[in-house]
Amino acid sequence: MELPRFLLADSSALPDDIFVIHTEYPRFILNLSDDDIEWFDDIEKEKEEELVKEIEYLVKEANNFYEDEMAKYEEAED
Repeated sequence: MELPRFLLADSSALPDDIFVIHTEYPRFILNLSDDDIEWFDDIEKEKEEELVKEIEYLVKEANNFYEDEMAKYEEAED
């Protein structure tokens, strides 16, 4: 099965939170309400420094993905 790079998620247990899930390495869930990130992959300390710029880029992409999805949703409602 081919997964999209990003997925949206929510939970009735956390009704005020919206999550973006990044399905490629480094895999993570971003809580858009507080920008908290939960990592699925272990990132070695040595590689963590190398990944800082990539992680910043991925978080921006996750936010852009959410904004694009919400714009599509709003267009569909009109």
